[in-house]
Amino acid sequence: MNPSADPRVEELTRLLEVVDRLRDGCPWDREQTLASMAPCAQEEAAEVADAVAIGAPDAICEELGDLLMNVFLMGRIAEQGGRFDLAQIARRIREKLIHRHPHVFGEATARDAAQVLSQWDRIKEGERAARGEGGAGHSRLDEVPQRLSALARAQKLGKKAAKVGFDWPDADGALAKVREELAELEAERAGTATRERLSAELGDLLFAVVNVARKLELDADQSLREASVRFDRRFRHVESLLGERLPGAPLDEMERAWQAAKAAGL
Repeated sequence: MNPSADPRVEELTRLLEVVDRLRDGCPWDREQTLASMAPCAQEEAAEVADAVAIGAPDAICEELGDLLMNVFLMGRIAEQGGRFDLAQIARRIREKLIHRHPHVFGEATARDAAQVLSQWDRIKEGERAARGEGGAGHSRLDEVPQRLSALARAQKLGKKAAKVGFDWPDADGALAKVREELAELEAERAGTATRERLSAELGDLLFAVVNVARKLELDADQSLREASVRFDRRFRHVESLLGERLPGAPLDEMERAWQAAKAAGL
């Protein structure tokens, strides 16, 4: 395909022109730095995930556009600071994708997605070794981003450790750990535990639950997000059933309304 005739190239070029004008002409855009834009990019990525969960094509398209704008603006900021530019960003990810997909761009083969991921990890290890990384003080956990959501980071940490065998053989072991951590939390609560000790035990319990999700091949973050959506729907149903009587209503009456919401499929 002729790049000059590719509508994708044309629209991306137009977007870049708009971003350049904003960076030069808008007071807010001029003030932004890579540091100030990082939380914006993180928020936009979360909004993409929300839109995908809802499944509305228009919303997904819009949120992906917001995220793309953030990438373009951060690239422009970096270019003006003499660090790198969008061309370098595009070139590096292109080269990385080609290098890590030898079954597509080379002579290697991959029968399934699991083999692709295994090959990807081996190539990444080779890249780190070539850069002189992985020596004393290096951990396999170093590449897990600190700014992931707590649930997502916990799941990724567990996955990284599991790759070297630091894991239960199945979900039963992870579930047993949940029961163990719950018992420890209950013991602390029954004693004279400080808030710090209770927080530590609660954190251990949550981490154990995330490991159950990982062993069941579920996304803990997504599971909690879906649970929050269900809670939202059901509580709104409770509000509609009890109306002005809700504040101070007997707990058993609230529970009956909650069960009615569940029975209604909410």
